[in-house]
This record gives sequence, C-alpha cells and structure tokens, in this order.
Amino acid sequence: MTGDPGVDALIRQWAAEREQTPEERETDRIASAWLADAPRQAPGIPGQRQQSGQARWAPVEAADPGYVDAMSSRLPDVPRDLLVAAAGWWQMVGGVAEAEAWWDAGISPLDQRALDYRAAGLTPSDLGRRLGPMTVLQHLRRGSAPAWCVARLARQQKSA
Repeated sequence: MTGDPGVDALIRQWAAEREQTPEERETDRIASAWLADAPRQAPGIPGQRQQSGQARWAPVEAADPGYVDAMSSRLPDVPRDLLVAAAGWWQMVGGVAEAEAWWDAGISPLDQRALDYRAAGLTPSDLGRRLGPMTVLQHLRRGSAPAWCVARLARQQKSA
C-alpha cells in the first residue's frame, strides 16, 4: 500500500484489529444506544472555555489538522483514524516539518519506530550516513538497535 513493509504491516494490523465479531458489534450497538440517551455536551477543559461561565466549552481536537493534512497528502489510501493517531504522536514530539524530514529520509511518521530513533538521538540526516557497507537506515531496517547506530556514528565522528 505505502511501499514501506513496516508501515504496510502496521496498517494490516490496524485493519485486523478493527474487524469485530458479532458479539463485539452487538456490544458496541448497545453501548451506542445507551450513550445516545446521555445529555449532549461538547468535550473541553476549563482552559479552553470560549466564553466565561460553565456553559460554553471549546471542542478538543485529537490532532492538529496540519499534521493530518500533511500525512493524508502523502498517504491518501490510509484510514483517517490511523492518520489522526500517528499525527497525535508526532505533534507531541515535533513539528510537521520534522515529521516530513523523517519521511523524506525513508521513515514514515506512521511507523512509530521513528519516535524511538528520535529518542535515541538520531536525526533524519543520520539515516543516509554510512556505517560500514550499509547506511544507518539499512542497519535499522535489519534490526540494529538505534543506540548502537548512535554509538557507531559518534565513534565514526571522533576518528574523523
């Protein structure tokens, strides 16, 4: 679907988790009917009140639309729920430009391993650098630990 085997596996797993048994569908139907009887009130937190007083609340967005738009332009076939979930993670750790830089370097923001790579100290520009006969990205795709790649890059810089 996306050309990245890791992301394709993640999308297949997400789709399989969304398939429901008849019992789960019945449970969801009952829960939806029960929740439909509850009084309607938009979610919000006190800091997001549009006006003074308790009656008005500003709606809470799950993900910044800028992130979702950037991801949906690159992956139009991916379900919106998955894009919103991935965008929610990325907006907590970096900007749209950073997510796109990882993508351009070969790691999709839908692949949550990118967050692990970032936390280990790798940058998008590091993915194209060589560690022996392979690039850092090739090492990561073959299962090398991000910390190992960071250590090797540091050692390579010291010797240069």
